[in-house]
Amino acid sequence: MLSEFSLIERFFARRAATRAHAARHPVPDAASALLGIGDDCALLSPRPGEMLAVSTDMLVEGRHFFPDVDPHALGHKTLAVNLSDLAAMGAAPQAFTLAFALPRADEAWLAAFSAGLFELAERFGCELVGGDTTAGPLNLCVTVFGSVPADVALRRDAAQAGDDIWVSGTLGDARAGLGAIRGEWSVDHANPAFADADHAQFRRALERPEPRILLGLALRGVARAALDLSDGLAGDLRHILERSNMAAIVDADAVPRSDALRRLTPEIQRRCTLSGGDDYELCFTASPAMRDAVENAGRAAGVAVTRIGTICAPYSAPHAAAPHAIVWHDADGAPLTLTLQGFDHFHAD
Repeated sequence: MLSEFSLIERFFARRAATRAHAARHPVPDAASALLGIGDDCALLSPRPGEMLAVSTDMLVEGRHFFPDVDPHALGHKTLAVNLSDLAAMGAAPQAFTLAFALPRADEAWLAAFSAGLFELAERFGCELVGGDTTAGPLNLCVTVFGSVPADVALRRDAAQAGDDIWVSGTLGDARAGLGAIRGEWSVDHANPAFADADHAQFRRALERPEPRILLGLALRGVARAALDLSDGLAGDLRHILERSNMAAIVDADAVPRSDALRRLTPEIQRRCTLSGGDDYELCFTASPAMRDAVENAGRAAGVAVTRIGTICAPYSAPHAAAPHAIVWHDADGAPLTLTLQGFDHFHAD
């Protein structure tokens, strides 16, 4: 039977040390921990001239993932959602801690979960440096550490009137997958091949998000404000507007979506792309003078970037009812009356 410490040693401590030394990743000049697993505390130091960026996320069974989720996918997502926060700050990953409660010490489950976790950690040179484990309902908590020069950190409070609003990748597939699993809608089509492929794509988007680390690094000195889209565009963009004391005008039809999502009804498409959540793409603002630089950053990172709207001063957006309003319109410029909310962990739909 696995004890707490044999569990940590077998599935996490040894692999953390092995992978940290073998890591090959695209993040330049990666820093490593001065002291990792094995002591009362880890010792970290940011790169010379940079600051530590720190973020914590918790994943709770039944709230953030289904009980039957593939443990390899869950290991990936557990770290991915935290790396996405670093990407939104333009920070390079350095290290992370993992604390979790397990209902039982299932060796097969732990082997798959740790494999998914470390495969992503190795890709970005992010070293496991500590954590904790206990018995209890399945609950996963990661704290991630990165490094970024203070003068190029992508903060939520830096948007300016006239800025373009951009998003990376496509939005809505994760929410489409959640809706299909819950039975809120069907992805069945006249062509069964489309249905199977679309369902698989939606589920992968939900369970294996891709943190946009390389894009965040490429946007240093290019973008002004940024965040990652964890709770939906409608909810998350408002965080930038409130922190920057701005409003926004957004073309709802310009928000990028996959071909699979376009096969669903227009109503479902808008619900998924505008307020769906779990996309973990970046939403950011930049001066119109930086459009070529933004496109170049997207190409360098290997991800599409799409301009979807404009930042404006409070109350200056047409028909704005609040100082930090998002005014939505369609591709023809006609105003849309949309009541949209982002994901709320205490009032989730």
